[in-house]
Amino acid sequence: MEVISQNAVYFAVVAVIMILLFAWAYFTKRIQKDFITMTWVLIPVAIAINLTIGQIVLVLKLPVYLDSIGTVLVGVICGPWAGALTGALSNIIAGIILDPGWFPWFPVAAAIGATAGVMANIGYFKNWWKVVVTGFVIAIVATVVGTPISIAIFGGISASGSSIITAFLLETGRSLVGAVLTTNFIAEPLDKIATSLLAFAIIDGLSARYLSRFPRGENAAVEKGQKQTQMIIALVVVVLLILFGIFILPSLTAG
Repeated sequence: MEVISQNAVYFAVVAVIMILLFAWAYFTKRIQKDFITMTWVLIPVAIAINLTIGQIVLVLKLPVYLDSIGTVLVGVICGPWAGALTGALSNIIAGIILDPGWFPWFPVAAAIGATAGVMANIGYFKNWWKVVVTGFVIAIVATVVGTPISIAIFGGISASGSSIITAFLLETGRSLVGAVLTTNFIAEPLDKIATSLLAFAIIDGLSARYLSRFPRGENAAVEKGQKQTQMIIALVVVVLLILFGIFILPSLTAG
């Protein structure tokens, strides 16, 4: 009962902070231009993508999450605030209809969407290698925000496949903080780079005319090379990353 009470307090405090941030941004007109009709249409679709793929990965126990593809998608073509809202709502809705264990992670999901939007705004979502950089930056942010949550609420072990790495490191004598940080620095770049590349592939498959209907559609304009080539490269890198996580990463951590 005490743990539930602590989690409820945590949820309430973080929720209030996020509401205040969004209210400040809205009333200072920092986000109003990003929340047009197309943004509100895309957000539910993005949430559905997050939940569907996230559940598939969870069932398969892959060493990645891939539950933020829709969040990154919205952040890139609708702006950081829309991305943050999508991420937060994804976890809150998943916590209601799937598993309460999703609830505590909504600040991480919001940070992912916001970071994706910021990186896209400065031009780092226009070809596959820049998207890799974006994914790495998102991974760092997710690690910084998520590690305290993982330790404080879940004791470092959650339902994700990457917790296998944490459990192994704990058995080798690592401290809880060290084990969680090491796991996150290993798993997060793998996941967030793959997530960003998959979002890039989806966006790259959309027409320029359709993208222009979104407030930040220009963020998705490919710099060089044919769109099809960029998409193929992105998908190949994703496959290689996932194969690395499945077959090579376990042997590296075991060593």
